[in-house]
Amino acid sequence: MRSTISAYTRLPKIHKFSVAGIAATGAAVVAVAVAPQAFAADTHAAPVPTAAVQPVVWNAEASDDEHQAELAKLAGAAAESGSAAAAKAKVEKERAAQQAANRSTERKAIEPKPAAPAKKAYADNLEGWINESLDILRSKGIPASYDGIKRNVMRESTGNPRAINDWDVNAVNGIPSKGLLQVIDPTFKAYHVEGTSWDIYDPVANITAACNYAADKYGSMDNVNSAY
Repeated sequence: MRSTISAYTRLPKIHKFSVAGIAATGAAVVAVAVAPQAFAADTHAAPVPTAAVQPVVWNAEASDDEHQAELAKLAGAAAESGSAAAAKAKVEKERAAQQAANRSTERKAIEPKPAAPAKKAYADNLEGWINESLDILRSKGIPASYDGIKRNVMRESTGNPRAINDWDVNAVNGIPSKGLLQVIDPTFKAYHVEGTSWDIYDPVANITAACNYAADKYGSMDNVNSAY
């Protein structure tokens, strides 16, 4: 019986080759299945690298709880990454705000120039001319009063700024008296008050020059009661 079994269990040499051929064929099939990828790599341009992807190990034999734990772990890592990015953005925002505040503090405010005082307005009449003249005379320290000026103006020209005397001695000598207080040209030029017009017929210029002359000769226009 043993010899019979042995005869049947021993494979003839040709059968052994057949088995080997089948095994080789199987290996070739596996090699052909893998080869196209390598062949493609050799016969085509180099593949474009793909973005790195976080590998996720999925074990078919693992339990659902283990899978859920792995997913929770990945979610936690993503959340931590998002929190870190948010924290960095917050720090950058606070830093920018602090730098802006520092620049604002260091920048000196430009103080506006004080507005020039409004020029005092005077009426364009005898009262206004006398008041403007008095303000100029006071600023120069020249004595005079409203009543003293007006009294002499009314006697000399009756308030006419274009008045001219063409009959007295001065007129005979070719230098007639002119203006509100009847001043001759040489006197006007000698006692002209700075800041007023050089026109002898200008009411304010005429009054201030005459008052300056009267202050020098009589102490004040208030002390003049006749031709001077």
